[in-house]
Order: sequence, then C-alpha cells, then structure tokens
Amino acid sequence: MAKQLDYHTIREIFARFHAAEAEPKGELEHVNVYTLVVAVALSAQATDAGVNKATRALFQVADTPQKMLDLGEEKLIDHIKTIGLYRNKAKNVMKLSRILVDQYGGEVPNSRAALQSLPGVGRKTANVVLNMWWKQPAQAVDTHIFRVGNRTGIAPGKDVDAVERAIEDHVPADFQLHAHHWLILHGRYHCKARKPMCPTCLIRDLCQFEEKTI
Repeated sequence: MAKQLDYHTIREIFARFHAAEAEPKGELEHVNVYTLVVAVALSAQATDAGVNKATRALFQVADTPQKMLDLGEEKLIDHIKTIGLYRNKAKNVMKLSRILVDQYGGEVPNSRAALQSLPGVGRKTANVVLNMWWKQPAQAVDTHIFRVGNRTGIAPGKDVDAVERAIEDHVPADFQLHAHHWLILHGRYHCKARKPMCPTCLIRDLCQFEEKTI
C-alpha cells in the first residue's frame, strides 16, 4: 500500500485525467435508469463487454420492471446465460423488478439506502447508479479502483470502504463527479493488474508504485 499523496499531487493527477478526457463515461450500455440498475447488477464478476453483449437484445424487450416480470425468469436466463452466476442474477433481477413495481410504482428510487435494499444491489452498484444517472459524486470502488488507489497513493486503503472514504476525503471537490470513471478506466486500460503500462502512463512521475514497468 502506497503512502497517501498530498493535495497538490492529487490535484495535478486529476487535472491530467481531465485534460485527457474531460467527460469520461461508463461502458455499460443502458436505455434508462432501470436498465442501468440491471446492467450493473449483472456486471458483478463479469466484464462490461460481456454484459453489453447479453443485454442488447434483452433491453429491447424488457426495459421496465413490469416488462421484465412479463418476460419471466426462464426467458431472462436465455438472454443472460453467457454471464457468470446467471441463475442467481436472474433471480435477483426478477425480485428487484417485483419490488420496484409493488413498492415504488415501477420507478427506481434514488437514495443509496433504498437502492441497496434491492436484491443483488450492493453499495458499489448503488454508487454507480447514483453517479451515472443522478450525477452524484458517489465513488463505486471495484477491483480496478482498489488497485489504482493503493498503487498510486491517490486513495490507499485496506478494503473497498477505506478506499471509497479516501477518494471522498482527498480528491478535490471539482473532480469528485468523474473521479470514479477516471480511476476505473485508468485501471482497466493502463494500470493493469499484471502488466501495468507505466511507460505511457499520464501520471507516471507522480505515482508511488515502486515496481513500475520500463
């Protein structure tokens, strides 16, 4: 775990991220907030590309909780069986769709607590939805962000909750909205787990990772 970077260094890091891509976007395809919730729930232990491939046809026929209930669990499974843990995820999607219809009038609630009360929706999923749909500066820490936060010193922490707090505490407010996407994309495409691309890294000179690749 790297030492926590100071304010000025973190500010410079995010200024570089912003200069390279001012409006970073999440890569999960969706057509409304309900399909975003479903896509994020399906993405646990799966790639965004794999989820997108499975949901393109699904969301054409089931883009609301009621339409998903009408589709039924077995037909949902047919759409998502290429995704890991698909049977359990299908059960959760049907359960959360039923709750949205029965308790929320078919609308997706926009508080973290209400979102997390839905089956298959944890804190990370809730934060992604709050950030991507409602533009809240919520920090959804996945394996990429956990790795980048600890390697670089941007947001070191022993677990995902600690890294989430470190991002909230140390990243300047004007960069908070997009911090999650800058960090996840950096981890996915540059600061990779096995072979980080240090020679072409935007923040190589500011990063505290001791085992930089040449």
